[in-house]
Amino acid sequence: MEHTIVMTGASRGIGRVAAEHLLRRSPDAHLLVVARGSSGAQLAAEFGAGGHTVSHVSADLGSLASVRSAAGEIRDRLDRGDLPPLHGLVGNAGMQYTNALTEGPDGFEATFAVNVLANHLFVRLLQDRFTAPARIVITASDTHFGDFKHNLGMVPGPAWKSPGVLARTGAFSKPDTAAGGRTAYSTSKLAAIYLVHEYARRLPAGIDAVAYNPGFVPGTGLARNAGPVSRFAMRRIMPVMTLTPFATSRSAAGRYLADVVLGTTYAPTGSYVDRSRADRSSQESYDPQREGELWEAAERFTAAYAAKADTCSGDMTSGSPR
Repeated sequence: MEHTIVMTGASRGIGRVAAEHLLRRSPDAHLLVVARGSSGAQLAAEFGAGGHTVSHVSADLGSLASVRSAAGEIRDRLDRGDLPPLHGLVGNAGMQYTNALTEGPDGFEATFAVNVLANHLFVRLLQDRFTAPARIVITASDTHFGDFKHNLGMVPGPAWKSPGVLARTGAFSKPDTAAGGRTAYSTSKLAAIYLVHEYARRLPAGIDAVAYNPGFVPGTGLARNAGPVSRFAMRRIMPVMTLTPFATSRSAAGRYLADVVLGTTYAPTGSYVDRSRADRSSQESYDPQREGELWEAAERFTAAYAAKADTCSGDMTSGSPR
């Protein structure tokens, strides 16, 4: 049956590989890529040349107004019948800065805006357009464990604070340093898992939410805001680690992501998928109080942009665990 999969972060790295797998293995899929500027159109043209059905919507994920506009366009296209029923949303785009002081246009710390709020707003604005069975997949990271086993000492562990603090610049120690930026990243990935747990509680039956961890994947665009030495190491030196159990190649990570989206990997709603199988995330990531607080904060932060959709969609704000 023809269906639509909306995907962010499809233009490079594991997202590009996953998109190729989705189109090849699910020929009835209409892949709608969300990307900045002309990259979405270019990607749609490249994939379309292979006979696949791909379209695009432009959005700057650091801007909630831009996310709202993109989601609104997707809603309109679904309502007009220009797109087949929506069965998937893949929030794969992620950002890591060299500090924790970068502020987005809405006044939020940029890592938190892209890695947490953009995904949440997409879920909220498209929630009533999903046709079951449907699946939401949010790319997480094993940096949220905060131990050497999972990050090889390269990324500081999360430093959880109240969501109102995390959403603003300067939330972490030495916020003007790369360590501050990496702490913002690992903390944002912990936040993503918290929200997946809330989606699992609140979304209607038949719409599943899953967190996906690709593991450490050298050679992706995640370090594009790092200094030249770090970028060189990620591109030329770290890829050798894929020959060891400590890292995942782009091709494998992208394939695993496609497996989760397509349901090939068994993952009930609320699951954390570590590469190729559902597993436990960190002990810290199971905290109903934090999950509820983050949900309420994300609702407040995105309220002005979700208000229009709320008037014509089901209310998730008072959902209960399933």
